[in-house]
Amino acid sequence: MLQRLFGRAPSGVVLSEYSTIHQPAVKLNNGLFFPLLGLGTWKADKGDAGRIVSNALKAGYRHLDFAMMYGNQAEIGQAMTEVFKEGKVKREDVWMTSKLDNSHHAGPDVEKAARQVLKELQQDYLDLFLVHWPLVSGCKGDTLQPPIKETWQAMEKLVDQGLVRSIGISNFSVKKIKDILTYARIKPAVHQIEVHPVWTNQYNIDYCMKEGIHVTAYSPLGSPDSAEMMKRQDKQSVMDNPTVKEVASKHKKAAAEVLLAWGLKHDTSVIPKTTKVKNLKSNLEVLKFELPSEDYKALCQIKPQERMVDGHFFLDKEGPYKTMNDLWDGEQTEESLAALQREA
Repeated sequence: MLQRLFGRAPSGVVLSEYSTIHQPAVKLNNGLFFPLLGLGTWKADKGDAGRIVSNALKAGYRHLDFAMMYGNQAEIGQAMTEVFKEGKVKREDVWMTSKLDNSHHAGPDVEKAARQVLKELQQDYLDLFLVHWPLVSGCKGDTLQPPIKETWQAMEKLVDQGLVRSIGISNFSVKKIKDILTYARIKPAVHQIEVHPVWTNQYNIDYCMKEGIHVTAYSPLGSPDSAEMMKRQDKQSVMDNPTVKEVASKHKKAAAEVLLAWGLKHDTSVIPKTTKVKNLKSNLEVLKFELPSEDYKALCQIKPQERMVDGHFFLDKEGPYKTMNDLWDGEQTEESLAALQREA
């Protein structure tokens, strides 16, 4: 299981003066401590993003997750600056993650993108910068151009320059991770992927754990507010899954709390998104609740297993990702995953 650090928090995982909840963390492969519960900001609209981040910092959150693609970093940066000026929360006590946009994968563009992120967030450095997706928007043909190797080597230079403390990836298949590891001078510290009981992503997690790469679970609640965007009306709701509701009722918890507790027990950090202050507080309470093993196992057995964020919007008949298999390399469905596991 993850190395959990309760009680006195290590450097970089400091408790809020507003909160008595101790922050658990995991030690990454570069020696830095990474808080296991964070706030995601995908789909946090203008007017909501800055407000909720400000409230999150005051509630005790010390892990914030952003991305260039979300289009809300400037507002968030202003909100964070105002909180830091109050003096009760220090920048060095907050873990900030952002992600490289798909259109900035060319070597010279990576540093420009990182500096743009820092400008928007009004910061001097990032704690973690991720390659958001293993693709480039607008790239056509059978071969990805520029190749991920060019992008990753430019990401490594950001660490050398002190612009970021850690680098990682997001939405990569095991096959694509293996390729990076053949040339990486700096191994990815974190892999951020979709994980929840309806898509346990165990195959990918197992490989990352073997290689010492920590996994962060995005959409740990199944991203219920993106169903229309993802055109998945025919898929099950993670929050409304009968097993999830049964476990929640048993422990007198909300479904969201059960899902987050499951994610922490599943050897991942979790970054639920919310724009409601009451949810910020209830999510933090999850750190006081450990899901019993029998309930964890029951949630791991949910069928069918299916992605809620499958990346279909990046497919193009002209390539480089023409099919779901091109994008996920066999990790796109329960059946294809079973085939990979049999081959392993």
